Amino acid sequence: MRILVACEFSGRVRDAFKAKGHLAMSCDILPSETPGYHYQRDVLTILDKGWDMMIAFPPCTHLTVSGARWWKEKRADGRQQEAIRFFMLLAGANIPRIAIENPVGIMSTHYRKPDQIVQPWHFGHGETKATCLWLSGLPLLTPTDIVDGREPRIHKMAPGPQRAKLRSLTYQGIADAMADQWT
Repeated sequence: MRILVACEFSGRVRDAFKAKGHLAMSCDILPSETPGYHYQRDVLTILDKGWDMMIAFPPCTHLTVSGARWWKEKRADGRQQEAIRFFMLLAGANIPRIAIENPVGIMSTHYRKPDQIVQPWHFGHGETKATCLWLSGLPLLTPTDIVDGREPRIHKMAPGPQRAKLRSLTYQGIADAMADQWT
C-alpha cells in the first residue's frame, strides 16, 4: 500500500509501515529526524497523489484542551480557525483510509467526537497521554500490551526548547499497532 504519514518529522510511524513492506512516506514542514522517504513541504500539496491510506498528526498547539486558557486569544487572531481549517482539509482528503490523531481538544465539538481514545499504556508504555483518533475506513486499534504503573510523564514534562517536539512524538508501540492492524 501507498501510505502518507502527514505532519510527522520523527519517522516512527513511517518506519513502522515500511517495516511491514509498504511504501510509506512522511511529510512535514520540518526535516525528518531519521533517514527515510520524507517530503519536507506542506502536506496539502500532495494529498491528491493516489494514497491508499493517510495517518495524520496535525499540529495541536491551537486545538488541545491543555491550551484552552488561550483559546479566546487564538480565536481573536485567527490561529485557532487556521488550525481547524487544516485539520478539516486532512479529514476531507480523497483517500480511502484516514486516521487523524490529536489530543483531547476542540475538534471533538467542532468536528465530531473521536472514534477512539488510546493511551500509551495500551501498547506497552507505562505512561498516560490520552490520544484521540478520528478514523475513516479503518478499524479501532486493539490494545497489544496493557501496562501497569502508569505515569503522566508527558504532562509533567518541564518547559524547554525541545518540549513541543518531545510531546508530539508517537509512542513506538502505537506506531507498531497501527502498522500491524491497519494493513
